[in-house]
Amino acid sequence: MKLFGLTGGVGMGKSTAGELLQRQGVAVIDTDTLARQFVEPGQPALAEILEKFGPAVFLPDGRLDREQLARRVFSDPAARGELEAILHPRIRADWNREAQSWRDAGLACGVVVIPLLFETQSAPLFDATICVACSAATQARRLRERGWDSTQIQQRLAAQWPAGRKIALSDYVVWTDTTLEAHAAQLQRVMGGPDVNPR
Repeated sequence: MKLFGLTGGVGMGKSTAGELLQRQGVAVIDTDTLARQFVEPGQPALAEILEKFGPAVFLPDGRLDREQLARRVFSDPAARGELEAILHPRIRADWNREAQSWRDAGLACGVVVIPLLFETQSAPLFDATICVACSAATQARRLRERGWDSTQIQQRLAAQWPAGRKIALSDYVVWTDTTLEAHAAQLQRVMGGPDVNPR
């Protein structure tokens, strides 16, 4: 099985790429989804976050206040490192288990979406890496459409490597500043054509 790691800058189309790949029959796991699962009520990681960051990042019903936590960690690199130390080992173990299940099932390929693929030195764990990218103007527009102000955008960008550095290190680059059809066609070429994992 060929295992791809897919990354890209914030707002550049990683989640959309994952959805398009799934429609093409590719096995996909998104680490952002895993991160959200690990902070659900009752999860051990949530208890660690409470111990580390205190009740200020929690809602009255005991659920994590994701927006408050984001404001905290994206304005404080040390706090972000503490959160990553809680979540990243769990996330990596989980997607590794999923990838092994794909191998056991005899799939031809699979994709793991990891925003911080290069930052976490995960690239050697993959057979090939893909970077989704778009223009800076399109990225800024997409992030503003999320409701983020200029400070939030700059904090998110500062928390990741520049897109150009990720592009330079990747085996494939998929340009998302285009139509969904063109985006999907690029991904299909990288995967080796239609029906890469025939049932």
